[in-house]
Amino acid sequence: MSAHRLASGGLIERGRKLSFSFDGQSYQGYAGDTLASALLANGVKLVGRSFKYHRPRGILSAGSEEPNALVELRTGAHREPNTRATVAELFDGLVATSQNRFPSLKHDLLSINAHLAPFLAAGFYYKTFMWPASFWEKLYEPLIRRAAGLGRAATQPDPDVYEKSTEFCDVLIIGGGEAGLAAAREAARTGGRVILCDEAAMLGGQALSDGKPVDLSGLETVKILTRTTVFGVYDGSTYGALQRLTDHLPASAAPRQRLMKIIAGRSVLASGATERPLVFGNNDLPGVMLAGAVRAYIHRYAVAPGRAAVLALNHDEAALTIPALKLAGISIAAIIDNRANSSPHVRALAAQANAPLFCGAQLNRAIGKLEVTAAEVLTVSGTLLRIPCDLIAMSGGWNPALHLTSHLNDKPSWDETAATFIPAELPPGMSVAGAASGRGLNPNILPLWRSGTAKAKAFVDYQNDVADTDITLAKQEGFVSVEHLKRYTTLGMATDQGKTANVNALALMAAATGKSIPATGTTRFRPPYTPVALGALAGPHRGKHFKPARLTPTHDWATSQGATFIETGLWLRAQYFARAGEDWLAAVSREVNAVRTGVGICDVTTLGKIDIQGPDAAKFLECVYTNAWSTLAIGRARYGLMLREDGMVMDDGTCARLGEHHYVMTTTTANAAKVMQHLEFCHQILWPELDVAFISVTDQWAQVAVAGPKSRAVLEKIVDAPFDISNAAFPYMAAGELSICGGTPARLFRLSFSGELAYEVAVPARYGNALAHALMAAGAQWDITPYGTEALGVMRIEKGHPAGPELNGQTTAQDLGMGKLLSKKKDFIGRALAARPALTDPSRPTLVGLKPIDRATPFRAGSHLLPPGAQASASNDQGWITSAALSPTLGHPIALAMLANGPARHGETIRVYDPVRNGDTLAEVVAPVFLDPQGSRLHA
Repeated sequence: MSAHRLASGGLIERGRKLSFSFDGQSYQGYAGDTLASALLANGVKLVGRSFKYHRPRGILSAGSEEPNALVELRTGAHREPNTRATVAELFDGLVATSQNRFPSLKHDLLSINAHLAPFLAAGFYYKTFMWPASFWEKLYEPLIRRAAGLGRAATQPDPDVYEKSTEFCDVLIIGGGEAGLAAAREAARTGGRVILCDEAAMLGGQALSDGKPVDLSGLETVKILTRTTVFGVYDGSTYGALQRLTDHLPASAAPRQRLMKIIAGRSVLASGATERPLVFGNNDLPGVMLAGAVRAYIHRYAVAPGRAAVLALNHDEAALTIPALKLAGISIAAIIDNRANSSPHVRALAAQANAPLFCGAQLNRAIGKLEVTAAEVLTVSGTLLRIPCDLIAMSGGWNPALHLTSHLNDKPSWDETAATFIPAELPPGMSVAGAASGRGLNPNILPLWRSGTAKAKAFVDYQNDVADTDITLAKQEGFVSVEHLKRYTTLGMATDQGKTANVNALALMAAATGKSIPATGTTRFRPPYTPVALGALAGPHRGKHFKPARLTPTHDWATSQGATFIETGLWLRAQYFARAGEDWLAAVSREVNAVRTGVGICDVTTLGKIDIQGPDAAKFLECVYTNAWSTLAIGRARYGLMLREDGMVMDDGTCARLGEHHYVMTTTTANAAKVMQHLEFCHQILWPELDVAFISVTDQWAQVAVAGPKSRAVLEKIVDAPFDISNAAFPYMAAGELSICGGTPARLFRLSFSGELAYEVAVPARYGNALAHALMAAGAQWDITPYGTEALGVMRIEKGHPAGPELNGQTTAQDLGMGKLLSKKKDFIGRALAARPALTDPSRPTLVGLKPIDRATPFRAGSHLLPPGAQASASNDQGWITSAALSPTLGHPIALAMLANGPARHGETIRVYDPVRNGDTLAEVVAPVFLDPQGSRLHA
């Protein structure tokens, strides 16, 4: 197939040829190839251009640490940029495209940036685009944005399917190399549940790259997940993992990837180590590769990455590359060992290969234009040698892949013998095995942080084009902290997360500042270990699955009644019930009038319902509510107000006491989850000593409001004897448990959001639909009417009840006219900060009502309030309308508004100005309660 494919060996399936294309050119490979190995087999070394300088880049590594060979895979909606060719498995028909070049990979016009390198050093954009200021938005920013980024994201919705799953195990093994396999065997002997994850398609790790046999025995009871990367460690012994299900296959309807949440009793990190490059002039030319990667392409993929090689090393392990090169028929032009006295091991292998060995020498620079044609070597005597070659295999040592050990803020420590950072503090339950621990790494190493003296660019971070000179510049400009160094130079901030760059960079900064490497320190690693597609993070939660509509228990009944539905938060609620010939306004007005004069029903299941029990339940409620609760009698309910810690209103609702230590709290629909989260925080963090427990029961109870003068008569027909719901026996704000319809358990609350005589009846959710039918039948003689959220909203505005538009996170209890609910006899969350002078200033916008001077002119929420005749400007703005409606009861528009010093301005005329919708009218400021301010209807 190719002169670079070895005639035998490797772990590829030679019986399965695969066709693929790169930049429109067709090639062939084998099953078991990666895109990188297949390209090398076909003699393709140039695969991309660097981010900033657009320098030619080739394949550096053979794994997930690859910083150079980033390509676009697939086409159309399936296109994905910045995929590492070294981990992209080949499949028949794969389409790959190079990126960050124009018009072609070989002839990239922006390669002129390489000649402008002196002006494009680290942080140049902070200093260059300063003058003239007017050029920033017109010229500089558009140019920078066009140049920013790598690759092209698909412009169509992602057609791939993603999954999520949760796994449990006693032991999680991370890494399927020799150490991981040994750990898995040992763990399996205990009889526990063992999961082994490895990011590669085959188990064996570095042993496969070194051509060693792999023992897979003793794993029969182990759950093995290949193509699975554990990318993060989280609290509670939880691990994030990404399983690539079909990335190695042509596009299909099957799920592409699975995001896994793994909860493990213990974990063993056997993730191996990452080889670090040498930093020398032009070390980014195609044909410069890591020595371990060269071995991987020879042993795993039967590919000869070159014809003539120069091997540069500073430790003994890299000498394994010598017999690998000979096996592949690659001539060894020179072995460069920067140690003055190379070890006997290296000397022996060099002699066996009949390869020239230069001790005490250093690589000075790579020579070539689009690929390596020679290596320039600085000998121990100071002379420069030019050695023709097309492959430079280098190794500056190995760094343990310890990223996962620091995801919970644990620090690695520096090992002087191995010249690398090794794990020190570990996440709870984690142990480290094999190369990841640092044991046995880098035998006889002599660290070399900058090789040679060439002035050519010597790259530390390949992907972000960070050179050694950028680190020197960072030091000169005071960015010596490792965190500042990272952000000033963008070091280690790309898809490779600095795997090949960080240690070299920190060592160079240490040298520049005259400090030791431990004193210089290291940045912390954060998840994910390797890039995770946003589609995988979302999983199946997209479109309607991202925000699925929750149906109320009466949904089928409401549908049969002709309801028009609206999304309110996560719920699908009936908005109104239009009859033949009615538009929405006519339907809403009819529903309001029916409740005001007769009876109506509305599903209010969506209100948050939290069951609270325990000896300290009342004490807990005293802490979270502003008003008193210890005096609430059994069988009674009370309105409650919650503040945030900053004194602003968070939520309101009611809470009923059903037993000595039993309460049921209701919240607004929008804040149900937030209030539950708030209660959990208060109990776990603020008052853990309180003996109280609570749970959300929103989904467990269907709740229907029955409102209107005839509501009691309707309920009396379904409430079972001997329960008495007369006004005397069951007054306003009463609550109790009873049964209805011949034995169905229920709860009844005499509450009203509409301002009428009203009740809320709750039954187990499975009876919700039947309850609606039963109520309709019971109220037929009074023409009982279903009403939706629109009518509910109109009635609460008529009654002056604040709701979501008023509880917007910027209002206080005083703003809403609820200052009397702030108890002066107890403490509660938000009490101190609610008393700040700015929050109690009478001139603050406060809740008022508005009536139009011209009764035919409607109000619109969001309109500004100005003095009559005043200029429409921010300085004259005195408030805004929060809620507006046409009141069928009053026969004209009304509104609730926030107006500066509102209570003192009842009777004034105010200008209502709406520049967005061309509204400009006058209104009378009135009390916010438009209907029944004495509350006689509630107590009827």
